[in-house]
Amino acid sequence: MEAMAQPIPRTADEVFNDFKGRRAGLIKALTTDVQKFYQLCDPEKENLCLYGLPNEGWEVNLPVEEVPPELPEPALGINFARDGMQEKDWLSLVAVHSDSWLLSVAFYFGARFGFGKSERKRLFQMINDLPTVFEVVSGTVKNPKDQAEVLNNSTKSKSSGKMQSRASESVPKGLKMTPPPNDEEDSGEEEDDEQGTALCGACGDNYANDEFWICCDICERWFHGKCVKITPAKAEHIKQYKCPTCSTKRARLQV
Repeated sequence: MEAMAQPIPRTADEVFNDFKGRRAGLIKALTTDVQKFYQLCDPEKENLCLYGLPNEGWEVNLPVEEVPPELPEPALGINFARDGMQEKDWLSLVAVHSDSWLLSVAFYFGARFGFGKSERKRLFQMINDLPTVFEVVSGTVKNPKDQAEVLNNSTKSKSSGKMQSRASESVPKGLKMTPPPNDEEDSGEEEDDEQGTALCGACGDNYANDEFWICCDICERWFHGKCVKITPAKAEHIKQYKCPTCSTKRARLQV
């Protein structure tokens, strides 16, 4: 069982680091260590749980005996379904339950240490910048390490954020071309809500600093310029950008 020597996270950043460590361990169990994980989940054994550990490790074990437990418990009895469904489907099911458990642990710490509205919102935004365990296991996200870069970009220096702002000064008012930095000190609640995820609405890949992005003014999703065939020069002449999906919907309504 998880060693209690680990320091208890008390701030939003500490809880997020705890979340990242547990998440990394779960992803490792369901991807690179999948054969070992599969063997440990023997249906002949008692109800087993998959635990992600803060040190990026994982373990399959029986649930804790004390009631109530120190932390929320993962899904119970994952081993019983192992031989009753396709391995890919079983792993995906465990991944979904793992995502639910990760969130419950993170917000357990938030409730325990009295996080306010802004701290809870900040914690969820940092978590939401990462792909879910299910997305990684199912192959929706190509490289989970790339998504970690998205998170690093969200905490970059103010000077970097100012450089992004200067780069879009020539864009007409209302047209959003570069995903805004997630700088909690400088951004208001409206900006925080606008950021959303940093995944392209067309290809599903993540945001990179050296790529041109544009935001649809209708659905407010971000797109790689290359995916929607829009260049920075072309964007400067667009007063209101509509992505291909929104353009198609509008055309249907007019027929």
